[in-house]
Amino acid sequence: MLIAGGGVAGTATAMAVRRAGHDPVVFEAHRAGGADAGAFLVLMAGGMAALREIGASAPVAHASSAATGLELAGPGGAVVTRRSYPDGSGPRTITRAALYRVLQEETARRGIPVEHGKRLVGAETGEAGVTARFADGTSATGDVLVGADGLRSPVRRLIDRAAPEPRYTGISVVYGYARGVPAAPGIYRMVRGRFAAFGCTTGPDGVTSWFARVPDTERSREEIAGTTSEQWRELARRAVSGDGESLSPAEIIAASGDDVFGDHAYDLPSVPKWSTPGMVLVGDAVHAFSPAAAAGASMAIEDAVTLARCLRAQPDAPSAFAAYEAERRAPMEELVAAALAHDAGRVEAYRSGTRPA
Repeated sequence: MLIAGGGVAGTATAMAVRRAGHDPVVFEAHRAGGADAGAFLVLMAGGMAALREIGASAPVAHASSAATGLELAGPGGAVVTRRSYPDGSGPRTITRAALYRVLQEETARRGIPVEHGKRLVGAETGEAGVTARFADGTSATGDVLVGADGLRSPVRRLIDRAAPEPRYTGISVVYGYARGVPAAPGIYRMVRGRFAAFGCTTGPDGVTSWFARVPDTERSREEIAGTTSEQWRELARRAVSGDGESLSPAEIIAASGDDVFGDHAYDLPSVPKWSTPGMVLVGDAVHAFSPAAAAGASMAIEDAVTLARCLRAQPDAPSAFAAYEAERRAPMEELVAAALAHDAGRVEAYRSGTRPA
């Protein structure tokens, strides 16, 4: 089995299908890592449960920190919802780089090959199976090809040349790390501000990880790449100005150094074709969410476990792919829609001329 993509979806799929009796090989486009620089994510209970199902939760738990509670506050800082997680089932915070590293190391530890520098450029289906071609001139053949190759998936285009492109959500997400401001030790604190959504948590090392989802005008990839940490920090600070109380989101952002990062948020509302008889999509390649869902990594891992379960239960790959899609499509499309709606009001206000002061 060929797996295009060595990120969360690809490595989780490799481990899941190995336990289902297949021999996967992972092909990663990046020469090392493949993680988004600086960004962090949250793994929810469902994602950790899926990792436990494939025996990979322990190293991820070791590399992450769990929240013992969650607070949701309005623009003025008053808490409107509070929840506790005394059993360790709370959201776990981990950088993308750390999660990629841990899952790739665990994949390799199980003897599953992970080949780096293998950017997929094409694939053909024949009597021998699916032959994948890579930018370095090499190729590989397997019984099926799994597209775990992210938001701008080449495999999605191979399955359907008319496949939809990612849709800009109208939101930029800014991530940062502040020191010396124990804003929410052990607690995930969320602020629904006037113009932006803000969240933060302070880990055992005393570092406060924060994010801001900010309405923004779409810019080119070159412009995004050229945006400095100072510019991202100022965008986030202006968007949350006036929100919160005492130690406000703006104060936490101001306490951050140069380790501030940002990017546009895109989603995929609906992908008409999830598979062919020899190819199938998992993770962001088939259902990318606005970060408002806090679900991308968890859902990718759940995809992997579901696909492996279907491959084990069904008589052939096409039947397995159909069963996998039948189980996952509807809930994933509902989650994509709910995540987009979460920030729709802020985006509309921004587009109509309302701007942060």
